[in-house]
Amino acid sequence: MTIRPFPPSRRLVVAAVRAGRRIRPMHGLLEVDVTDARRLLAASDPPMSTTAFVVAAVARAAAAHPEVHAYRDWRGRLVQHSAVDVQTLVEVETREGPFGLVHVVRDADVRSVADITAELRAAKDPAATPAGRALPRLAPAAGRVPGVLPLMYAVLRRSVHAHLRTGTVQVTAVGMFAGGGGFAIAPPTLASLVVVVGGLDRRPRAVGDEIVVRDVLDLTVTVDHDVVDGAPATRFGAELRRLMQDPAAVGLTDGFPPPP
Repeated sequence: MTIRPFPPSRRLVVAAVRAGRRIRPMHGLLEVDVTDARRLLAASDPPMSTTAFVVAAVARAAAAHPEVHAYRDWRGRLVQHSAVDVQTLVEVETREGPFGLVHVVRDADVRSVADITAELRAAKDPAATPAGRALPRLAPAAGRVPGVLPLMYAVLRRSVHAHLRTGTVQVTAVGMFAGGGGFAIAPPTLASLVVVVGGLDRRPRAVGDEIVVRDVLDLTVTVDHDVVDGAPATRFGAELRRLMQDPAAVGLTDGFPPPP
């Protein structure tokens, strides 16, 4: 049996999840055919990231349906951002072990997948980002003062300035660490829109009049039902599926010859 102190970095996660309890989540499960997208991602030199592809597609769909990442400010007003900044988790090494560090991809709705891929790979070095440099210094200090982290997240949840810095959309790629299909539902945190990347496997799909085996990715879309109804959330989900199943819509076909 091993007993050790609770890592300060995990206290940040606990506080963020507790802040998300105020959200009344509505979940949607999507199956997306990513066969063509995966072929183009792998054919690029160097290969592009599946997470970056999902970030780019989610951001473009959110830009087309901005109501899905709206939130309420201190006065109870609805705030909608014109730009889409996407939080995603990058696994970094800390003294307490691997940790999912939040990294914000700015203006992800107008960025290329290759550009986002390069940024996410660079962010794996904690010293390369402000959040990574601050983590070993601020997390232990804040964790030792009772109530500081819950108060911090409570302020961040309604602050327009904080959302401008931290983003309103989150993509969590937990499924990239395991094989096979399957959905995952993450607890709400501060983001108004959360897309969780689940498993990926090969499944029979109808393509025209034929049944063929395709690569299918499972996604879970979570929105705050306090500010978004089912119809806008469904339209967002349909747009997200369309973008991910049409590689040209997110620029993946740029520089590649058309398929025979």
